[in-house]
Amino acid sequence: MGWRISRLAERQHGVIGRSQLVALGAPVRTFEEWLDGGWLHRVHREVFAVGHPRISEPGRRWAAVLAYGETALLSHRSAATLWGLARRRSPLIDITAATGRQGIQRREGIFIHRGRIHPEDRTRRAGLPITTVARTLFDFAEVVSFENLESAWEEADRLGLLELREVERVCERGYGRRALRPIRRLLTEARAMTITRSPLEDEFAAFCRDRNLPTPSFNTTVLGVEIDALWPRQRLAVELDSWEFHHHRAAFERDRTRDTGLQVAGYRTIRVTHRRIHREADRLATEIRELLGIA
Repeated sequence: MGWRISRLAERQHGVIGRSQLVALGAPVRTFEEWLDGGWLHRVHREVFAVGHPRISEPGRRWAAVLAYGETALLSHRSAATLWGLARRRSPLIDITAATGRQGIQRREGIFIHRGRIHPEDRTRRAGLPITTVARTLFDFAEVVSFENLESAWEEADRLGLLELREVERVCERGYGRRALRPIRRLLTEARAMTITRSPLEDEFAAFCRDRNLPTPSFNTTVLGVEIDALWPRQRLAVELDSWEFHHHRAAFERDRTRDTGLQVAGYRTIRVTHRRIHREADRLATEIRELLGIA
């Protein structure tokens, strides 16, 4: 039995729950003996560290989830951090657990959120129960500013983790939640950016005219590669990134290879999106002028 307990604790970064010990056949009456003997060390009332009292940050996350039973999972800020969407800013670990007597108990170092979790909103990351990226973004929207939410949304997009239809389904189940307004705003903007190549080229041409920038050559071939827009004398290339053409990993890698090849040949490349043209127009125009040497 001891080796099974040790193996499970190892998978959970050094911690184990009381219910797991019972399921593995450990008699309840022996828990105090193991505590007194230093083999178990209490982390929370229902969770123990095995072998030594020091546990890592992943171990703290596991302990927080185990502290609230089988239905609990990592959520909100802590889930956003584990998914790589945001940096950790709070020492507290966010856990969502089902409403009920167990759900209202407070434990040190844990911020408990009470509520139902739909089966579609559950997943695992490195074995740990956690909210899906879509549900994580939805919950995140209620505990951070819109700017921080937007940053996490864009990072999920960059990492290839953002699935708009999944976010929409979370919204359908989230009637009355505060997150609906900011999340629907981001969904609307994301749908607006799902445009084809030609309209984006037209928008960039209009942008150059409106900002009194020299007119670039469009769809010019350089070193066997077609460039969306080019100022040949200044050797400045523009790649117009629309979601439809650049949302998957293979395209991401291919684009970076193209950029490197052009740089080796003495060209500079900037990437322009629908969002930058419409939301960062002044800054983008200033950057292009400086690169063209006409600032």
